[in-house]
This record gives sequence, C-alpha cells and structure tokens, in this order.
Amino acid sequence: METTLRGVGVSHGVAIGEVRHMGTAVLEPPAKQIPAEEAEREQGRARKAVEAVAADLTARGNLAGGEAQAVLEAQALMAQDPELMADVERRIAVGSTAERAVYDAFAAYRELLAGAGEYLAGRVADLDDVRNRIVARLLGVPMPGVPDSDRPYVLVARDLAPADTALLDPALVLGFVTEEGGPTSHSAILARALGVPAVVALPGAGEIAEGTVIAVDGSSGEVFVNPSEEKKAQLEAAAAERKAALAAATGPGATADGHKVPLLANIGGPGDVEAAVEAGAEGVGLFRTEFLFLDDNKQAPSEEKQVAAYRQVLEAFPEGRVVVRVLDAGADKPLDFLTPGDEPNPALGVRGLRTLLDHPEVLRTQLTALARAAEGLPVYLEVMAPMVADRADARAFADACREAGLRAKFGAMVEIPSAALRARSVLQEVEFLSLGTNDLAQYTFAADRQVGAVSRYQDPWQPALLDLVALAAEAAKAEGKSCGVCGEAASDPLLACVLTGLGVTSLSMGAASIPYVRATLAKYTLAQCGRAAAAARAADGADEARRAAQAVLSGE
Repeated sequence: METTLRGVGVSHGVAIGEVRHMGTAVLEPPAKQIPAEEAEREQGRARKAVEAVAADLTARGNLAGGEAQAVLEAQALMAQDPELMADVERRIAVGSTAERAVYDAFAAYRELLAGAGEYLAGRVADLDDVRNRIVARLLGVPMPGVPDSDRPYVLVARDLAPADTALLDPALVLGFVTEEGGPTSHSAILARALGVPAVVALPGAGEIAEGTVIAVDGSSGEVFVNPSEEKKAQLEAAAAERKAALAAATGPGATADGHKVPLLANIGGPGDVEAAVEAGAEGVGLFRTEFLFLDDNKQAPSEEKQVAAYRQVLEAFPEGRVVVRVLDAGADKPLDFLTPGDEPNPALGVRGLRTLLDHPEVLRTQLTALARAAEGLPVYLEVMAPMVADRADARAFADACREAGLRAKFGAMVEIPSAALRARSVLQEVEFLSLGTNDLAQYTFAADRQVGAVSRYQDPWQPALLDLVALAAEAAKAEGKSCGVCGEAASDPLLACVLTGLGVTSLSMGAASIPYVRATLAKYTLAQCGRAAAAARAADGADEARRAAQAVLSGE
C-alpha cells in the first residue's frame, strides 16, 4: 500500500530504489572499575585512539576534498578537544576504563550543550560520530557505516555523520533520508555538494523496512513508500522534465528579459573546482581558505603552500571572477595559534577580520600569497574580509591589501547587521559587498546557528533578513558597486529570484545548485522577480514570505 511521508527537502532530484539502513550505533561499553595502577596505561590507550580517529577523519577529508574536507577536519579538531580529553583522563584516574571514560565524557559534553537549548541536529551527529569512532577503536570492533551493496539503493538513517556523507558513492547511493537533521546541517550541505537527492527531518524514517521500495523527492520533501507504478511514472516524468529544463538553460545566468545575474560557485578548495566548471559556474563567489589552515591547527601554512593552492583555483577560471575570503577563524572554527581559548561567547568575540587584525602577520602572508598566485593570470581576483562591522574595519582591511601589493578588488562580507545598515559608509572603503546570509541571520535574530531551539530564525526567507539584503543592495547600487550573495540562500532557486528582485548583482552557491538556479531565473523577468521580492518582504514570517513569492511567480 502506497503511503506518503513528508520531511524537509534539502537536495534537488528524485531517487527511486530499495531501502538500505545505516549500521547500528556502537554499543555502550560496560561500566567496570580498573585498579589504580592501570590508569596510566588506560589514559595512553585513550590518547592513541583519539589521535588515530582524528588522523582517520583528516585522511577522509583529504580524499573527499572541497567542503567535505573542511567539515571533516573540523570534526578531527572536535576529537582532539583538550577539555574533553582532560575529562576523559580524570574519569580514568578514578577507575573508569578508557572506552567508558570516553563514552561518559562525551555524554556529559552533549548534555551541557543541550542545556543551553536543543543542540542542532547536524552537530549532534558530528559529536556522536566522533564518540562512536573512538569507542569502536578502543573496543576493537569495526565502525558501523554505509552498508555494503553492489546494487544502487536509497540510504535511510537516523542521521548521517559528515565522515559517512562525504564519501558516499553517487553511483550506488541514489538518495538518502534521515529522521533528524535540517537544511543547515552538515549532511544537507554535503548532499547538495554531491548532487544526491535528500530529505531530512522525516519522522518514522527508521521504521521503513529494509528492502522496501521508496521514492524520494528532494525538492518537495516527500517520500513515497511502496509507490504505485503510476506514481513512479509521474515522478520520473517530472524528473525528466526538470532535467530537460536544466539542459536547456545554458550559458550565463540571466532573467527571461536578459538581465544578467552571474552564477558563481562556493568552493572550499581545489577539490571543488572540477564540479564548479562542469556546472557552468561563471567564476567563484566564495573561496573559503580555511581548509589550508585546518591542516595544522598549531601554525599557519607557509606562504609557498598558500601560493600553490590559490594558483590552482585561479588557473581554473581564466578571465573569470574569483572572490577569495581571507581566513575566517574563531567561533565554530577555532585555531589554537589564533583563537582565544577563554571567550564566554566566541560567536560575539574575536573572530574573522578581528582575529586577523590582531595577528597582522597572518593576514599579510595570506594577502602576499594571493598577490603572487595571481601574477601573470588574466583572472579577475577579488578579495574580501569576513565579519566586517563598520567603515573602520573596511578601511583597515583595504589598507592591509594595499600594503601587501595586492592588485585586486577589495570587498567586505555583510554578516553583521551594522554593515548592512551602514553599507554606504562601508562602501567608501571597499569596492564590493558579499552577503553571508547564514551568519547574517544568526546575528540579526540573536539565534545561535548551533542551537536547534532557535533554528527557525535561520530560515533565509525571514522578511527581516530580506530587508537587510535590500538595504545592502540598494546602497551598492547608489554607489555604483556590486553586491552579491554567497550564503546558502542563493542555492534556493525560488529565493534566488527574490534576491535578484531585491537588487543583488550575483549569486554564489554549491556547484550542484547552479543548473537549478539558472533554469529558474530564466523563466521570469526582472520585473516579476521584483514583485516577488516585494511580496516576500511584506509578509510576517518565513513560510508566508515563501508562499507569497511563489504566488506572484506562478501568476496566482
């Protein structure tokens, strides 16, 4: 009997196939006491297991490349968290085995985080996965993971850790469904990067029997269990129609009446370049450079290493536009040699540009490396600073760029409401703006991106967020300068039309989203996008804004 379940669609496409479930979690280790003389040996076992797991996660990241690499390297740092390790060693000192101490220490940390609000599902998966990997290594048992199958299937899990999602084989995994997670979870972000249809936050997903045929619509969020032949035909026809529309929409991004909207790619490193080129990206709108610095949490990479990595990306887009974000460290991306360890609220402390201005030698080396990497290339290099709050920040960054001899456009990311409200002032010092909608939402609504209890405020359709986008875009137009969007908001085809209507001049997203955004933009005129934007801003909430824009564009 056919039944329909509804979750949250996070990655476009349709997948039809048999269900395969993720392996079960590691069993809870027994609680038993050890003699005091064994404590030192157990502490050594724990340290070795932690280092081995961190090395494995880093190796998986190197293999996966791109955004996945940054996610997995951040997870490796989580495994090596000094406070967690100290707690593990304290527990062993009073009689716990290494595996039990790890299990209990992670449980306490998880509970501590949950005490400040429900922890974001994607981060819970990260934390649990690290714990499971360490415990499995200590117990000497294999780490459960993606099922072994020689036939394509749809993967169903409670949640997917980045280490599993990053290495999914799209030839075998047709799509995936999870009970937990959300649109901003790591699994969702990596699914979009892979181009695998995915639905998350689907209640009851774990109860679907192994081998059951399901159809997953990653656009609508619907999952059809035991779909009829008619339903399969409908979904396949819709998928074929969508694929034809994607194939027909080629070339530069533009609205139906020819208004150009360059479609750029977000990349995490050289590993993402091939997918961006294949998707027809007109350049790079956000080159996250953190991947280089996460290789070694103790010191910055050498200038030579940076030059080689940057040039590899710049060479892939001859005569294209490449926007590089200088190191964005702090908050959820701490680096031992840069980030203060005792901040009560790191998201509101020394991060982004503030960190670099406190460590001018790190900024100078990176800017010099970028200048050298671009020498002799026809690429249009643009360099921007993260977490710019005001004109003084923008001036300090522009001065640093000039002192490093950088021949490029200098820009500022708009992630703090003050930068949007005073955008014309900021633009007196820099030549372009780029809106990071993920952090801009966090700071606009005082809603920590890692706390699930306030996750509704992270919806980029929130009218207040759209108001700030409009302010920045209007300021840039008044100054004769550009204003792009490089946050996750740009990957939503409908929202891309609204952003265009607000006056945004370019859109940057994961490579897999570019064909969908290109095809959708090509269906509507700039005037229609403008009316949809006005309707969305006039709404009182995110859901209403989305429905209002859809109604305008569908002619209702």
